[in-house]
Amino acid sequence: MKSFFKFILKAIALLVLTMVVLDLLYTVVYKQTTNRNKISYLYNSKDKNYDVVFLGSSRVNNHLVPKIFNDNGYKTFNFGVTRSRLEESALMLKLMVERNYKIKNLILQVDLNINTNDHSEAIRSLFMPYLHESKIIRSHYKNIPEYNELLYIPFYRYLHYDARVGFREMYYSLIHKKTNVLENEGFHPLQSNPGKMIPADLSKYYPKRNRGYEEIKAICQKNNIHLIAITTPMCMSTINRDYFNHIQSVYPEIRRFENTVTDDTYFSTCGHMNKAGAVEFTKVVFNAFFKPRVNP
Repeated sequence: MKSFFKFILKAIALLVLTMVVLDLLYTVVYKQTTNRNKISYLYNSKDKNYDVVFLGSSRVNNHLVPKIFNDNGYKTFNFGVTRSRLEESALMLKLMVERNYKIKNLILQVDLNINTNDHSEAIRSLFMPYLHESKIIRSHYKNIPEYNELLYIPFYRYLHYDARVGFREMYYSLIHKKTNVLENEGFHPLQSNPGKMIPADLSKYYPKRNRGYEEIKAICQKNNIHLIAITTPMCMSTINRDYFNHIQSVYPEIRRFENTVTDDTYFSTCGHMNKAGAVEFTKVVFNAFFKPRVNP
């Protein structure tokens, strides 16, 4: 019996040691990765200087073209992340400030993403490799139910979020396999849709006060960042377009751009514009808030 217990203890000790070693290995790899996604690029950079930064979900990632701003003399980057919510956008902004980013203007998408205070599990996972390294990330997630397990159990966070930061992603990061997410200054164009447009249904959406948006407003005020909150276009066949009227009843300062691009030929899906639509929309946004610089 004594031998059996010794065997069990040794097996447990070996398992713990293995998990510690794997945790350290994965973390070292992710700390040296800058070309896989926008979170790794942001975390592993510092001292960036931008005239304009875009933040939001796919409705920023696919809708705002930095080149149009850059061609007019403004240094710009699109940090929109598909599937992200305002909670993740707030954390990204916190990391930018911590990494001494100098940002003059932040254009933030605030439309469908204020109907919930929930998070995106897929995007939360991308912050997990840096949980032990970053006080900002730990503070941001300290109240989530699984926080203690993620922080204190070695390698647990990589197992828990295996689909996004597990072995496959670690291996690609190790061999520096690039993705296209950082091309075009972060803008990801969509293709045109040759088929019939299927209307989006917003009947179950209802705007409400949003903690992430409130955090972003407070960060911008504290750090002298000019915040421009906007809605973004959806196709005209969208069900319950009255949703956008309700947005301003909650946050009157949000500037409305959902009707600035209306032709279906500019859309890939009802909720996302194609490349031509993104170009048209970006021009509208630029002209609404900025002027070309004669000497960029």
